[in-house]
Amino acid sequence: MRNRKSRNLVALLVVGLVVASCSGSSDSTSTEGAADSVAGDSTETTVAESTTTTIPIVRAPLTGAQAPDESVIGRPALVVKIDNHPKSRPQWGLNQADIVFEENVEQLTRFAAVFHSQGSDPVGPIRSGRIQDINLLASFNGPLFAWSGGNAQVASAIRKSTMVDLSHSAANEAGGFRRESSRVAPHNLVAETSKLWTLAPADAKPPVPQFEYRADGETVPTDSKPAGAVKISMDGVDVMWEWSPELLTFVRSQDDKPHVDMQDVRINAPNVVVVSVVYSKSGSSPVAKSVGSGEVWIYTAGALIQGSWERIDPLKPFVLKDTKGAVIKLTPGRTWVEVIRVKSAAHIPAGIDVASVPYP
Repeated sequence: MRNRKSRNLVALLVVGLVVASCSGSSDSTSTEGAADSVAGDSTETTVAESTTTTIPIVRAPLTGAQAPDESVIGRPALVVKIDNHPKSRPQWGLNQADIVFEENVEQLTRFAAVFHSQGSDPVGPIRSGRIQDINLLASFNGPLFAWSGGNAQVASAIRKSTMVDLSHSAANEAGGFRRESSRVAPHNLVAETSKLWTLAPADAKPPVPQFEYRADGETVPTDSKPAGAVKISMDGVDVMWEWSPELLTFVRSQDDKPHVDMQDVRINAPNVVVVSVVYSKSGSSPVAKSVGSGEVWIYTAGALIQGSWERIDPLKPFVLKDTKGAVIKLTPGRTWVEVIRVKSAAHIPAGIDVASVPYP
């Protein structure tokens, strides 16, 4: 009996030691897990299995940056044609669009603002579409297209295209279209992106990425040029994008005045892609040839990368390569694409007074 009691006592002591040891190990693992959680949101420690699982960052396809709201990634791209007439300024939504194209129209420019990761209520002023919009925007995978209308030829072509017609007449109040009382017609038509997205067809698909982006810590090519600014002569407006070392972004001017939005925030973008194209005409309207190839200047991270663009199929994005044939990568974030006439841009190196360089 005494031997049996001794053996039982020893067994209990061993069990107690094992439990105490496990308890101490669990506390240590839990503390390390908490430290991992504080250090970064991308890791999650499972105590029971003592393993670390990486939680992938969900990136917005049109910015390459972390999506502000993962729930919006599956919705289609929404393109809004925004006026740039002097009476339409300042505009709503230009700093919220993932990508903005600036295109020449009749002695003015107009913006095709592409929304996906975030929206703008209101957005505008909204103006008419153009024939050149069809090829320029076809790579966004059947985007919704908000516009004020156009002549019979343009309207017919757009409605036969891959874009979803959300014109003023088609969407109307359901899309939030209204006339802004503080502006004069036709420069006062606005809508709401939140309402326009509700009109997407059931089979609408999200856009595919249009550019490639640098990974965290990846730098621009060593043969890039430090950039101070670029001056562009568009039809009827002089445009300048200037690098801001304080803001780490490019800021925009029109006719040598800061271009601001309705919130009095300077129009800005981490990336400015200057695409040189041939313009033909359809009646009195310029038509940018966005299928083919040509020269491209890419302003990103305070530098200029020169190269070429190529696009054989309008349903595919532009392919941007540097002079060595490598794909040019952008800074994650918003991008402006200046669709310019050939030889209508002037590069200004860093350190040069921008006022000393004329518009081309």
